[in-house]
Amino acid sequence: MTEKTALVTGTSRAAGLGFAVARRLAELDYHVFLAARDREAAELLAAQLRTEGREATALRLDLVDPNSIEQAASEVSLAVDHLDVLVNNASAMPDFRTLNALDADMGDVRAALEVSMIGPWTLIKALLPLLTAASAARIVNVSSLSAQQVATGLDLGAPLRAPAYSMGKYMLNALTAVLGRALMETPILVNAVDPGSTATHPERGDEEGDRPAADSARDIVRAATLGTDGPTGALFADGAHND
Repeated sequence: MTEKTALVTGTSRAAGLGFAVARRLAELDYHVFLAARDREAAELLAAQLRTEGREATALRLDLVDPNSIEQAASEVSLAVDHLDVLVNNASAMPDFRTLNALDADMGDVRAALEVSMIGPWTLIKALLPLLTAASAARIVNVSSLSAQQVATGLDLGAPLRAPAYSMGKYMLNALTAVLGRALMETPILVNAVDPGSTATHPERGDEEGDRPAADSARDIVRAATLGTDGPTGALFADGAHND
């Protein structure tokens, strides 16, 4: 039987959503590549999964660096001959406290766009030969409620909170739709998932009512394991999807 394989970006923190997704996929018998800028941190988490009898490999990946992306894709291609799942989970929120687009630091904007949209786009292209080699690969882009500010909030006259982060996630949603159309004639499905407010930063005092990371991970994994009749180019939120 061909081994199932998955790569999850942004997997350097034990409490993070990326690790929760990686753990769930590992429990479903995927060989999981845990990708992060800090390879040592990813290796600690991969080792934890291996002690539980799972297949896990750490990978250094900096989405801002095209050379790092190419190197990561090369490492994966040396280890496996196909990739069934790619979860673009890595994120950057450099302007959490900024409440107005006119106050945005353009360095923050560039950083957010690199990590949220340009990096994932580049990574998908670099991994496309492995994704195409799978029988029916799934790409999942992890979005955010913040993207909906751009889509709907402006109609309400509200200011754009965290404008760099919000625009980055909004553009990731747009990229999802564009790539879904580009890959329409292949078995590959590309979708985005808005996991809602998730408790991943206990050190910051996650807000009461935030979802446990394991719960949000289940929604992402559901999109990563869609059947052949599943949608593509869609945004999933609260278990439903919007075309």
